[in-house]
Amino acid sequence: MAAVLRVPTVLRPAMGNQSALEVEGSTIGEVLTRVTEAYPTARAQLLNEDGSLHRFLNVYVNDDDVRYLGGLDAPVSDRDEITLLPAVAGGSH
Repeated sequence: MAAVLRVPTVLRPAMGNQSALEVEGSTIGEVLTRVTEAYPTARAQLLNEDGSLHRFLNVYVNDDDVRYLGGLDAPVSDRDEITLLPAVAGGSH
């Protein structure tokens, strides 16, 4: 079994237009490595050049923010649900 990665609409073009992916990995870092190997154009939207999480990407495992679970070292188990949520900013006065 694998974890399920929920892909938001804005990232779908870089990930084969899929809304969800089954991905294996024991940590968020391993999961994102596998995703970026399969979909190289998604790398810049998920990770910084040094391999750290992109500043404007929120990642959740079963509704828990990975920044409080160890970042890229956050554990992932079979059947976990991983949600990618790009930060949204902007607007006008």
